[in-house]
Amino acid sequence: MKAVSALAFNRLAIGIHNAFFNRIRGRMSGCVVDLGCGAMPYRDELIGQGCRYVGVDWPHSVHGAVPDVVADLNQGLDLPDGFADAVMSFSVLEHLSNPDVMLRHACRILRPGGLLFLQVPFQWWVHEAPQDFFRYTRHGLKFMLAREGFAEIEIRPSGGFWTALALKLNYHTHRWVRGPRPLRWALRGLLTPFWVSGQLLAPLLDRMDPDPDETVGYTVEATKPLSASG
Repeated sequence: MKAVSALAFNRLAIGIHNAFFNRIRGRMSGCVVDLGCGAMPYRDELIGQGCRYVGVDWPHSVHGAVPDVVADLNQGLDLPDGFADAVMSFSVLEHLSNPDVMLRHACRILRPGGLLFLQVPFQWWVHEAPQDFFRYTRHGLKFMLAREGFAEIEIRPSGGFWTALALKLNYHTHRWVRGPRPLRWALRGLLTPFWVSGQLLAPLLDRMDPDPDETVGYTVEATKPLSASG
């Protein structure tokens, strides 16, 4: 599949995104709205399985792709009530100064019985600053989602302590790869075995020592109740 691409130092992080998408893709049909779509890495897969894909992003996105709908999710979303059969959003909620607005409109544009698929970071470095505002616990996520009208909320950790540690070390040491091109090649060659071995070992250690509160992030699956009016 055409998925989010990975480099040696962050293969495990990208694998978490792709594994979540693979788990939920079979549950998506009809109209799928991708909030904060970025480079739209899963667009072709969803269209290929018969979905209508609608990518939404704001005009200052750093990812370069042209979304189907341009909107600032802090301000709301000009799509009709009950427009979508599913809403997905990967690594977006932390970049919103008003995340409750996005969740409220995600619920509004879903048809009753429609599905929300959400991924957020927890133990993760500041990125795309200054548009990086929050980190979410599973308790905070459940509270926010229930407040905005979602039900059947299922929240899962994305890896455990060892995955979080391995990725923190990798992202930190990746900053050392700088300078003239020959130096960058040499540094990358020296660090790649460290990056790869840690990412191979971390999931094995997490299975031996699971802890839902020591994690890179969380994935969410939730439903708009059938009785909801929008």
